[in-house]
Amino acid sequence: MSEEHPARIAARASQTAASARRKDEWLALFAEDGCVEDPVGPSGFDPEGKGHHGREAIAAFYDMTIANTESLEFLVDDVLVCGNECVNVGTIRTTLAGNIIDARVYSCTG
Repeated sequence: MSEEHPARIAARASQTAASARRKDEWLALFAEDGCVEDPVGPSGFDPEGKGHHGREAIAAFYDMTIANTESLEFLVDDVLVCGNECVNVGTIRTTLAGNIIDARVYSCTG
């Protein structure tokens, strides 16, 4: 694992901005035609499972998810780097309505 890998740097910047509720900073990390698939496949956030494409859709995703949490913490156990991408393996700890929810995640950035 290379700590200085560009995808790892981007992932850490995303985690930091999301945890600190810095929406504009978080959105600026995405290309104009960027896509967020969280989770991958159909979900309550994305019934068709096609992802949130473009900054406007990504901003709406932020408003539906990150903005509604009391706190958000990324507990990364491992980072796998390959080509232009990295996968963060760990837990996202979310506090929502006073409840702590730990979700095991494999998050790809690249």
